[in-house]
Amino acid sequence: MLSPYMQGSGYVLLHHVMGEVEGKKNAWGYAEGGMGGVSQAIARAAESYGASLHTDCGVSQILVREGRAVGVRLGDGTEILADVVLSNATPKVTFLDLLEEGTLSENFESHIRSIDYTSPVTKINVALRGLPNFSQHLPNAASGSPSPHHQCTIHLNCESTQLLHDAYLPALSGRYSSRPMLELCLPSSLDPTLAPPGCHVASIFSQYTPYHLEGGWTQEARERYAEVVFDSIEDYCPGFKGLVVGKEVLTPPDLERIFGLTGGNIFHGAMSLDQLYLSRMSYLSPAYSSPVPGLFLCGSGAHPGGGVMGSPG
Repeated sequence: MLSPYMQGSGYVLLHHVMGEVEGKKNAWGYAEGGMGGVSQAIARAAESYGASLHTDCGVSQILVREGRAVGVRLGDGTEILADVVLSNATPKVTFLDLLEEGTLSENFESHIRSIDYTSPVTKINVALRGLPNFSQHLPNAASGSPSPHHQCTIHLNCESTQLLHDAYLPALSGRYSSRPMLELCLPSSLDPTLAPPGCHVASIFSQYTPYHLEGGWTQEARERYAEVVFDSIEDYCPGFKGLVVGKEVLTPPDLERIFGLTGGNIFHGAMSLDQLYLSRMSYLSPAYSSPVPGLFLCGSGAHPGGGVMGSPG
């Protein structure tokens, strides 16, 4: 949640291009079958080593006995005991929501409460009856097959730094821009398992949207915002709105409620320089441990910072 004119905002670009995929530096990749494919691969590997998986059951508490983490209690009251507890939740959820009050020192809790989770992103997932056609610039192939530009990350409403800044300003007063910055991907252009033949799915990161929207994020407000986003895409891709057969609008409060992402922040904390690397949970030593013996962070809230790249934790 920064204007591109603010110092340090350019770092986020560096963070996004520091990795590589199959030897290609600065590249990102799609997981076949969607991001859930990554989780399923980890699950299969874990089970092959004897792990037991418990899903569709929330954790209500991290159990601490005699000063040490000894397991977790599920929502139905079941207790699972362990020598070590690894939390992939945000630091706020881990230390403030799941530990019994009084477990941590006031000083440590104040550190946790000072973490900035502000996020500008509303995510929109879209089901499409056909392949979008950017006909004014790169018309679709006669065969109807995806072209290279469909397989890239497509950025809209950001031809200049000023456009980004203009999209940022309304969020400061609880509103969203009439011309939000959009990052559009069509993963089905590379992975046909995601949609029926001839159909596609689009993944849209849009910003800037405030957590506390003026009037609240009602269902009507979500619909209005989705219309603003689709109108913007239509400017570049005539006919896009006619392809939409379904959508899922995930505002910052939705991302928090559904996925436990505090503040709706997908990186488990703002990606500002004062919260990355040695400053990411810097009061933990080593960087993934906690004041509670046996309890460790292994998610994006840990050093060096967010991203699906395996570095944090």
